Amino acid sequence: VGLIGNEAKMKGVVLALCLAASANALTLRSALPRARARARRSAVSMEIDTSKLVWTPSAKTDARDKAFGPLKAYAPDLYEVSRRKTRTVECGPIKFGSEHPLVRQTMATTDTRDVQGTIEQVIRCADEGFDLVRITVQGMNEASACHKIREGLFKKGYDIPLCADMHFQPKVAMRVAEAIEKIRINPGNFADGRKSFEETIYESEEDYIGERGYLVEAFVPLVEKCKELNRAMRIGTNHGSLSARVLSFYGDTPRGMVESAIEFADIARQCDYHNFVFSMKASNPLVMVQAYRLLAAEMDRLDWDYPLHLGVTEAGEGEDGRMKSAIGIGTLLSDGLGDTIRVSLTEDPEFEYTPCNRLAEIGANVLTEGAKQKAVPKYEDTRDFTAYERPLGPIEDLLPCQKEGDEVDYRGLLHRDGSVLSVVSPEDLSSPDALYRALGFKTAVGMPFKDISTSDSLVLTASPAADDDKARTALRRMQEVGVGVIASLEELEAKPIPNAVALVTLKEFLALGADPKLPEGAGRWAVTVEGDESDAELAAVKDTGAVMCLLEIKPELSRLHASRRVVEALKKAGSKVPLVHKYTAAKSEPYELALELGVAVGSLLVDGVGEGVCLGQAEDATFGVDLLRSTAFGLLQGSRMRSTKTEFVSCPSCGRTLFDLQEVTAQISERTGHLPGVSIAIMGCIVNGPGEMADADFGYVGSLPGKVDLYVGKEMVKRGIPNEDACDQLVDLIKEYGKWKDKEEEEVEELVAA
Repeated sequence: VGLIGNEAKMKGVVLALCLAASANALTLRSALPRARARARRSAVSMEIDTSKLVWTPSAKTDARDKAFGPLKAYAPDLYEVSRRKTRTVECGPIKFGSEHPLVRQTMATTDTRDVQGTIEQVIRCADEGFDLVRITVQGMNEASACHKIREGLFKKGYDIPLCADMHFQPKVAMRVAEAIEKIRINPGNFADGRKSFEETIYESEEDYIGERGYLVEAFVPLVEKCKELNRAMRIGTNHGSLSARVLSFYGDTPRGMVESAIEFADIARQCDYHNFVFSMKASNPLVMVQAYRLLAAEMDRLDWDYPLHLGVTEAGEGEDGRMKSAIGIGTLLSDGLGDTIRVSLTEDPEFEYTPCNRLAEIGANVLTEGAKQKAVPKYEDTRDFTAYERPLGPIEDLLPCQKEGDEVDYRGLLHRDGSVLSVVSPEDLSSPDALYRALGFKTAVGMPFKDISTSDSLVLTASPAADDDKARTALRRMQEVGVGVIASLEELEAKPIPNAVALVTLKEFLALGADPKLPEGAGRWAVTVEGDESDAELAAVKDTGAVMCLLEIKPELSRLHASRRVVEALKKAGSKVPLVHKYTAAKSEPYELALELGVAVGSLLVDGVGEGVCLGQAEDATFGVDLLRSTAFGLLQGSRMRSTKTEFVSCPSCGRTLFDLQEVTAQISERTGHLPGVSIAIMGCIVNGPGEMADADFGYVGSLPGKVDLYVGKEMVKRGIPNEDACDQLVDLIKEYGKWKDKEEEEVEELVAA
């Protein structure tokens, strides 16, 4: 039996750390699921000596630290990106690993028993450009269909590898491994059976570890089969389907996700099977990023080199689904992590290719930007990747304060949950009513009023002329309801705007000398940081009195690394000036904008770097102010900062789905999409349902053909509702729990007699 990780480090501690997992030695608890008890009873007849297995030392005590040292970085180099080195995992004609291109994959939505329909959909996916397609395997009928599907694809000249998505059924997995190239197993339910939230109290770690016998008995036969047939495997943990055992010991945490996967990897490794990859999926991009980073760091200290499959599960549809996927997947690719990706959308699988391929291209491009990364001045990256924290402190502690004598309320310049700043041109100001709508105002008789997703501040490309009464009246009206107006120092000196914020680069501000004078009418300063300032210059931000610092990184620098350096310098200096990312969108399609912004800025927001975003566009781009504003708010919501619309956790559909997921998602979105702060999970089946719904207020889950169960958090409150009644009953449930509000009618301008 091989030791885990670095054998030399283990020799001194093996006897203390090895815990027998023999089934005969286990003390069964009456509360354990029957499936687990059956697995233990069957162990008597198995010829696997579980007592000789060696497990990775505990991370909950200091055992792992003693054996392998403390956790270090999650990436090979935090300053100059290189791809994390991995072994090669073979999957039919394709290979996963750092020596090979990123593998792009999707998942079929057909009923796997529909052999011809599945073959046709896989062919469409292959023709689109995908490298691998995953298909659902619920039982023996689907496993038998996989043999026919594989044979049918070969006959049509398609050797694209298939992956069987397995939950709950070890024996079925054995059957399907004979047919197709890869098996995905979920450590949360492969041996544990149906999802349960019943808590087991473990009095000691030995109690927790002692229950591993049933995992061994369930998993080893499949490992041996895959080893014999040279099948690949994905050990794919889902945040929403951790086992009751892991939840009881580690909680619903990234650490629990990682440890669940490591247990299964321990078993595979001791069977001398290494042809597998890991995944750590979650619907929350912050949880997903933290889990993958933690796993990568653990593999580094254990001297493991398995590839990573990246994905944000249940991302949803449209721009929101693409944004969340870009934030999660793009953040990891930006640090050199990831060997295969899937963008999970509630759409037909063919539509996943464009965002999937674009993210793969972005990940590849990062590896070519060494010059930009080297150009960033030296700094020390002190982020704690095992926890989420805001380096400058809570946003509410950074917001502008009101001063005696202020004529407008400057506290509205920024928002406590994250800010959106819109870039506005003189042309935009020439049509005030249209601009009010584009900025998200409600209006009544021509007057603007702030709404939940109104831009917090405006950044003017130029001040309106002194005699442009229409534009200046529009600015004044927006200021009166708490929206900030920001313009460059040069523009304000030439064409003053009352109560504006004067914007100047940090270097120019410092050159003005001590206590510089604001231009006529202006009430506050804001500074722009470009990423090449010295440490001393960045430290001086603290004493500028600026209400915000716009982070507009020079194009010759890496945005990611320069921004990390800036916030490290500000944190070290004790600065409380909030950072707002300034991003200029290039000409592209709206969905591509979501991907680009999600990677460029989302990869910083997930680490708490930045208190908002200012989204403008290049001269040749044709995005409207409205689209840029809504995309910026989508970024903040996807980064779990500011909620301005209903959050949908929607699975991408597969052969298990018990209703038309796209149709139902559209129906629920139409009825409930106006409820900011409310999160609704829409799940086609029970596999990940309750777990992913733990992150949602309400859940809508297919339970039987034509039937739906409704949840509040983790608790099922209504069972077996006919599909045709389920949406109405969901609305009633939201009302019952006090989360409902009626849709507001569109404002109608009233004609008022003079």
